[in-house]
This record gives sequence, structure tokens and C-alpha cells, in this order.
Amino acid sequence: MLIGYMRVSTDSDHQSTDLQLDALISAGIDQRHIFEDKASGAKDDRVGLAQALGYVKAGDTLVVWKLDRLGRSLQHLIEIVNQLKSKGIGFKSLTEGMDTSVPSGELLFHVFGALAQFERSLIKERVNAGLVAAKKRGRIGGRPRAIPQEKMDAILEALNNGMSKAAVCRTFEVKRSTLIDTLARSQKYECRFHSKFPAISQTCFHFFNGESGCKIVA
Repeated sequence: MLIGYMRVSTDSDHQSTDLQLDALISAGIDQRHIFEDKASGAKDDRVGLAQALGYVKAGDTLVVWKLDRLGRSLQHLIEIVNQLKSKGIGFKSLTEGMDTSVPSGELLFHVFGALAQFERSLIKERVNAGLVAAKKRGRIGGRPRAIPQEKMDAILEALNNGMSKAAVCRTFEVKRSTLIDTLARSQKYECRFHSKFPAISQTCFHFFNGESGCKIVA
């Protein structure tokens, strides 16, 4: 049995499923077996798609007007078609002429899979190249520092000279939570109760409790 699925991005009068509906009916699909969504393809919670995928069974074929009506991305499309294939369900796209029930359609689908892998590799390569280029220029990825380094150096000196964290927060106008988080992420401590240990993996409770014998080391 043929099961149809159609989608438009919005529920406005400017976008209608009429064209898709006519094409699916012309392909021999009973209108009672056509599911639809009026939602962006980027959304994960498409009720109509979930209903269509839940309705089709082994031996059926899911039919769409165009490939972009089904998947939010090439990778998502391939995941859905693979899911259908594992259940013995065919897939057909009218515009592109893809039909996984015939050898040529199966071949085309594998080409799409190779393209998706190629696309992922290119994205990964560009990201890594960008990170390397940024690092050479002294820029490190991630969120900007909550406390500028120049101010942080002054804070560290004040703390090591005995100023309390409360006084530091008032003097340098920083929130206590921000100060503690920044220290925990970027500094190490030397404690009379412990050997040096990095705060990235642990937090020295003696230092944060304001006990003597702890100091910050670069």
C-alpha cells in the first residue's frame, strides 16, 4: 500500500499543500492514507510525520512529493529511509524519481548517503581548520572570559595577599559565583592539606572555605 506524506512550513494562506496533495493522489495514493504537517522542516516534533511512520508497515511504500518535504537535512532524510528499509518499507520521492524498491532508486539512495558523509567530513575539516587558524592568532574557542585577564591577575594577587573573597567581590565588582567559577576553571591551588591539585577536576574546599594555608598558583 502507498502512504503519502506532505508538509508546508507555515499554517498561513500563502503556503498550501494543494500541489503536493494533487501529486500524491495522481500517484495512486488514497487521500485517506495521506498525512500532513504544517511546520518547519527543522522541527523534531512533527505530528504528521510521526503518524505516517507509525502507520506504514512492511510491504508499504512511503511517498513524498519532494525529498525536502521529509527530512530536515540530508542526514535526517537518510536516517528515516534507513529506518523504513529496516522494517521492509519502501520510499519514493515523486519529483526526484527516487524509488528504493527498484535497483536504480537504491543506487541513488546510496549516492545520497555518500554525499551526506562527504558533507559531514567537509564541515569537520572546516571547523578544525578554523580552530587551528584562530589558535595561531591567539584566539581560543569557547565563551568569552567572564572576568578579563588583567582584572583576574589583580584579583589573584589580592587573594594571595589575604583579601577575603567577599572583599574582592566588592572591590572588583564581580559576583561571588562568577569569581568562584572562574577560579575553578582556570587556576590551581596549593594547599597545606593537599599537594597541588587542579581545580578543573576538583575543587579545594579548604580554599573556598577561606582557611589559611591555601594559595593560588598560576
